[in-house]
Amino acid sequence: MKVRLTTSFAIIIFLCTCKEDETERPTNAEKYLNSLLDIMQEKSVNRYKIDWPDFRAKVLATVPGAQSIPETYPAIKEALIMLGDNHSFFIKPDGNVIVSGTLSYDAQTISSPTLPDNVGYVRIGQFSGSIPSAAATSFARDIQDQISLQDNDNLLGWIVDLRSNLGGNMWPMLAGIGPILGEGIAGYFIDAYGNELPWSYLNGSAMLGGNSIFSLENSYESIVPSPKAAVLLDNGVASSGEVIAISFIGRDNTKSFGIPTCGASTSNQSFNLSDNSVLFLTSSYLADREKNIFGIPVTPDLVSGNDMIVQDALVWIQN
Repeated sequence: MKVRLTTSFAIIIFLCTCKEDETERPTNAEKYLNSLLDIMQEKSVNRYKIDWPDFRAKVLATVPGAQSIPETYPAIKEALIMLGDNHSFFIKPDGNVIVSGTLSYDAQTISSPTLPDNVGYVRIGQFSGSIPSAAATSFARDIQDQISLQDNDNLLGWIVDLRSNLGGNMWPMLAGIGPILGEGIAGYFIDAYGNELPWSYLNGSAMLGGNSIFSLENSYESIVPSPKAAVLLDNGVASSGEVIAISFIGRDNTKSFGIPTCGASTSNQSFNLSDNSVLFLTSSYLADREKNIFGIPVTPDLVSGNDMIVQDALVWIQN
């Protein structure tokens, strides 16, 4: 009997110990959330501006006792807001998106204006497709077709209309507008560590560093190198649209008109997570060719209302 009691007691102690270990073990939801926070801490453009122990504690406190990944979504929303970059977002496996919801924009329908024959007009809208793809090639080709069909020896300059370009994929935009923008470095990505990576246009190719990211065969060359360009901006210009706006800053024979852009002038990096969701994390700032850092709205050279913006640009080109 004594042996049995001792053995039984030992078994009870073992089982209780196992149960206590199990309660201390993090749930799959906690592991998932912590892995997401690890990425943010390592790659966020604001990593040096954040008190990470406090950040992590506040995020985890948002969903105490979460057992499943969907139960972590309110915490992910809170983390995106607390990052303070106004651009990061999270795509769930079903395609629904969680955003910080701190930026606002006013996109509008843009109509082609009536202009004199000696002023060209090119419209660059948003593009959300992947590269390489037929859609990306068609998008970039359409921009260059707008240029080639109007270009002539008597042209005084171009109106480059970026209004309500909400962004997407910058590379077909950059390749398309290249003949007017001109070759060479047009801007930089600068991350939290101070690493700099230039974007540029060269002979039909949108370049990142020394690598071609997207290329358009048989690209057009402007009759006049570095022609005069009036760039139109509004609050609906965001993200990759702001890349193109920044690309014209510091360029010769250039002036921008309108109102400040949305302010999502940063770059996102994508991270695939274990449940097939994707975190798009803001990991670098956009900077112009002089390495002036943005992350804020791009302010035009001349503030101009929508009723006068084209006329103001036209007067500048003709004078």
